[in-house]
Parts: sequence; structure tokens; C-alpha cells
Amino acid sequence: MNKKINDDEIIINNGEKEFLLKILFTYENEDRNAKYCFVYEESNPDDVFVYRYDDEGNIFEIEDEEEFNEAQEVLGAFNEDPEFEKIKD
Repeated sequence: MNKKINDDEIIINNGEKEFLLKILFTYENEDRNAKYCFVYEESNPDDVFVYRYDDEGNIFEIEDEEEFNEAQEVLGAFNEDPEFEKIKD
């Protein structure tokens, strides 16, 4: 079961293991009616993962290539922001 611990962290369970991940930021696409959560492991902040989530806190892997590419573009724009490094520190 996936559950949000607080505003900064979530646990993702892949069926075999639980992962405590830090929330970098969230993004909502109103056209798709979808919400995304960009997360990373504290031990490896350079590897950012993106998941779709719903209002109940369920996390879903993004399987649609177009949707994934859009999320990568959002992350790329975020990475260009000089405040990015401050958030991970």
C-alpha cells in the first residue's frame, strides 16, 4: 500500500520492498486531469522519479509515453530553476 507520511515524504511499496522517498515537488495537468509527484531517495537525490497520484493517495506508474515525456519536460524546466538545488539541500 502506498501512503503519504507527511508533506515531504511518501512510502512506495512495490510488493517486495518499501521505499521512503522525499517529495521534490508536485505538478498538476488540468488538461489531462492528472496529478504528478516527483520524488527521490535521500541517498541519491540526482535520480528523480515521477508518479501519477490520485486524491486518495494512490500512486501509479506512468505507462503512456506521451505522458511520461511531458513529465520529463516539466522536470527539465524545474531543473533549470536556480532554486532547484536549494530544495534538495
